Amino acid sequence: MAGAMVELEHVSKRFVKSLDIAEKIVNTFGGKLKEQVVHAVDKVDLAVNDGEVVGLVGESGCGKSTLGRVIAGIHAASDGVVRFRGRDITEMSSAEAKEWALQVQMIFQDPMSSLNPRLRVREIIGEAAQYHGLASADTLDDYVDEMMLRVGLEPSFKRRFPHQFSGGQRQRIGIARALAVRPSFLVCDEAIAALDVSIQAQVINLFMRLREDLGLTYLFISHDLGVVEHLSDRVVIMYLGRVVETAPTEALFKEPNHPYTVALLGEVPRIDNRGRKFTPVKGEIPSPIDPPAGCHFHPRCPHAMEKCRMSQPILREIAPGRYSACHLNEQS
Repeated sequence: MAGAMVELEHVSKRFVKSLDIAEKIVNTFGGKLKEQVVHAVDKVDLAVNDGEVVGLVGESGCGKSTLGRVIAGIHAASDGVVRFRGRDITEMSSAEAKEWALQVQMIFQDPMSSLNPRLRVREIIGEAAQYHGLASADTLDDYVDEMMLRVGLEPSFKRRFPHQFSGGQRQRIGIARALAVRPSFLVCDEAIAALDVSIQAQVINLFMRLREDLGLTYLFISHDLGVVEHLSDRVVIMYLGRVVETAPTEALFKEPNHPYTVALLGEVPRIDNRGRKFTPVKGEIPSPIDPPAGCHFHPRCPHAMEKCRMSQPILREIAPGRYSACHLNEQS
């Protein structure tokens, strides 16, 4: 996509569990044990434009966090191309790679496990900024104070350790740490899922304010459709490592196309559905170690036909700006 800040082309990520010594010995005596391959992300195409908020939604285990980590450079893609501002990240010079590493930052789900418990807040927020020359030793305290104020924290708390803060405050520390290197793109991986509902609202408002003040671009990973609807300009639905639908937020929530999206949105609690009995999507999400052939959703899809079991549907444009991977669209 022309003008995309981050672009993924046929990106896959596989995790391989090699055979241990005991399993190799078993195979020497006629065993048929094989390496286990987890297909976490499967040939994903995705583009996020400058200043856009893209919500990435799917059930637990669908690969959305892995995809976020590939974009942030924490995991290397097994196949495909990741581009930042039009440049393939594997072909960047050292200076370009450093700039990409700073420009794309990640905010994790559990702030307690993502913050070093041995460091004070001053070091957590300021360490990377000082290392990369964004703040000197003489100006570091003022720089950390500025970052803390920006995310709604009291600068006088910078000598404290993470365990001395509440969950919401720890998440704000994580956000301040990401902002300290002046990024343009934030990957937010379930960034509010571990917080109380009242604190979630405060952090959501903080994300919206930071977007307006700093012109940030977000990939907002979540399983909370209400939050995604409130925050996102565009929504991407993932299922078992594949993108099954993408559309502008209003259009997707008004008229979902893919059967999986229909099932997800049909179970979102709303005031006009009071008294209705809610049920989850039927069946369990298959294992990414042995995903089903054809359309991955066909074992749970009420519209599945023989073609769905045999052939993988292509993510095709069904309306301006809307894409869906379903064989039902080929019949219309």
